[in-house]
Amino acid sequence: MDRVLRWGVLATGGIAATFTEDLGALPDAEVVAVASRTRASAEAFAERFGIPRAYGDWASLAADEEVDVVYVATPHSAHREAAALCLEAGKHVLCEKAFTLNAREAGELVKLARERGLFLMEGMWTYCNPVIRRMTELVRDGAIGEIRTVQADFGLAGPFGPGHRLRDPALGGGALLDLGVYPVSFAHLLLGEPDRVQADALLSPEGVDLNTAMLLGWSEAGASALLNCSIVADTPLTAAVTGTRGRIDFPRGFFYPERFVLHREGREPEEFTAGAADGAGQGLRGMQFEQAEVARALRAGETESPLVPLDGSLAVMRTLDAVRDRIGVRYPADGLG
Repeated sequence: MDRVLRWGVLATGGIAATFTEDLGALPDAEVVAVASRTRASAEAFAERFGIPRAYGDWASLAADEEVDVVYVATPHSAHREAAALCLEAGKHVLCEKAFTLNAREAGELVKLARERGLFLMEGMWTYCNPVIRRMTELVRDGAIGEIRTVQADFGLAGPFGPGHRLRDPALGGGALLDLGVYPVSFAHLLLGEPDRVQADALLSPEGVDLNTAMLLGWSEAGASALLNCSIVADTPLTAAVTGTRGRIDFPRGFFYPERFVLHREGREPEEFTAGAADGAGQGLRGMQFEQAEVARALRAGETESPLVPLDGSLAVMRTLDAVRDRIGVRYPADGLG
């Protein structure tokens, strides 16, 4: 695939707009079609971003022969349906996080993509961020010794009223899938899947989590992670990784960072920052890094990204399922299949 990569965008919400804006930073990619459940919404989005084709249904986008890969930007509750539709039509897919509502749905998508020989990736943009990648290199090289603790949080004050999608169980509402997926994925990136999961939460009258605390454990590594997410409190949005010989601190916005500080025994703190080559100062949100990784993988003939591997996404979904089990949050889709 040595020509311009042609994207289709499925859904027209805020994250779809951010994705389309950031894609403009890549010289070898363009959005050629957009789809929504209503034609009016698709046409308005297409006019806003100069997209040549707009569809009032998802199937038409999936059938568009000039679309190479589809970005699924719907709420979590529709991820499985939308991604499966595109995969069944022979399209490669980048599916926004959280990957699906639960591990069962995620497994179904992974199985379908592997059977069809198609590329599939969860849109965990944090994993593709060059600053995060530099951090993982340092940890892997032993810069802070053996990891002992991970701390991360993601909370917004809202308020999100009863009619908001974040309060609707049918839409995968609550703090965990929208925000908690970032701290959980951050811990997974460093330590893999935990073998112990504890959690406590404040639930809404609708039955979704408003505020959740998680304690994950890794017996073999001797490590633990203390993670928080909230849709009723503006938390620091920071992260820290502590090892036997040092610590790495991320300031507010750890999930799309431009810098971190490395503390090592006997040395002055070292700050690592994003440079111009990393997209700093371009006014972008950072989605161009996951977009570039999709393009790289497709041009290399890969059906999975080594940066955001499917087995890793499945493991994160299992952990999220375990957390929901501990705090008593169930979605209508959990009882299907």
